[in-house]
Amino acid sequence: MNKKLQVLLADRWGITALNSMQQAVIAHDATDLVVYSPTGSGKTLAFGIPLVEALRADRDGVQAVVISPSRELAQQTYETLRTLAVGHKVTCVYGGHRASEERQSLTVEPSVVVATPGRLLDHVQHGRVDLKRVTMLVLDEFDKCLELGFEDEMRQLLRHIPRQARRLLTSATRLDDIPGYVGMRHPVTLDFLGEGDDPAARMTIHAVHSPERDKLATLLQLLLSIEPARTIVFVGFRDSVARVADYLSKNKVAVARYHGALEQTDRETALALLRNDSVRVLVTTDLAARGLDIDCVRHIVHYHLPATAEAWTHRNGRTARVDAHGEVYIVMGPDEIVPDFIKIDDELPLPQVPLHHGLSAPMTTLHIKGGKKEKISRGDIAGFVARNCDGLLQSSDIGLIEVKDHYSLVAVPRQCAHDIIARLSHARLKGHRTLVSLVRKR
Repeated sequence: MNKKLQVLLADRWGITALNSMQQAVIAHDATDLVVYSPTGSGKTLAFGIPLVEALRADRDGVQAVVISPSRELAQQTYETLRTLAVGHKVTCVYGGHRASEERQSLTVEPSVVVATPGRLLDHVQHGRVDLKRVTMLVLDEFDKCLELGFEDEMRQLLRHIPRQARRLLTSATRLDDIPGYVGMRHPVTLDFLGEGDDPAARMTIHAVHSPERDKLATLLQLLLSIEPARTIVFVGFRDSVARVADYLSKNKVAVARYHGALEQTDRETALALLRNDSVRVLVTTDLAARGLDIDCVRHIVHYHLPATAEAWTHRNGRTARVDAHGEVYIVMGPDEIVPDFIKIDDELPLPQVPLHHGLSAPMTTLHIKGGKKEKISRGDIAGFVARNCDGLLQSSDIGLIEVKDHYSLVAVPRQCAHDIIARLSHARLKGHRTLVSLVRKR
């Protein structure tokens, strides 16, 4: 890794040393490389650094493509590569939002494209993206791509990738075989599953027994009795997300919901609310089991049992990341049986906590109209809030700021949110009046 990237990693993310998996991937020069490594182990940097180092300033067209199974993972990978690839254009294309802005962005060819399979195939078929000069292809979380049924799209896409392009495939579970259409002729495998750091060793698995088949009351008592911290509750169905979240909200639990039928902006906002401590609990389907950028998740609750050992592993992979410890809870109904792939550490009796206590969050989130496409930055937002709320809050009171394409989210202390909105409604952001409102959890 060159010196410039080392400085960037330290300045941007405080990373002064890479883990063993990242070092091994970066050092390996195999044309076809398969990397097995657990969720949250840093695979984006592992393939991102050699990808960026291989980019050539004197070469036109798309040089590298990263295919991701979900919009969220694509966006996170894009943000990382955009930071690393100084001097090169990085574009992200994915379904679930207007394609017109992507078409506009693609009028100037990027060096790197990060994409979900279906949307990239659409751009390729309409001649908006030319993959003939690609020298590196990354299939990120390939097992998840197959699980989500993207095989046909990927099969068609890979016909457009030059045979001589380097191929790097990542997966959090071992594959029985690599499909022939991937084009890996003599793949080298780096297997870091079950080696070295084991997140499962930093988790405690608790069984929580519900006296009734309807486990909502037990779930509520669990959430009220454990340490207030970032918590993800996994359920099996989209309809269950609404039912569980509505029940918790009615009982004063700060909660957000997340599943595939939500609009993209609603999904982005739900994750932001958990990241910035505006909610304590995220209720979700297995869609959130992989590829989400949420630090410091303390508790994982399995309201519905995972269907497979892989789902169990990936759900739990949201916690106990890096050196942290995680608590995992399985809410068991009277007739439910724990699958063989789950090993319980203890059974947790629940104290009866008065429901009026609720579970509030210290922050709330403001929605500001205007984002990256309006040339607004995090610094602009921080200055806008601090400058106009002097005496009401200090700069250190301002929480996480996230700038999206056409809107921004900023966390502020809950107790003074309405006063902040009143002040900002008369202020100007980069010379313009802008709409500021409170994000309503859905």
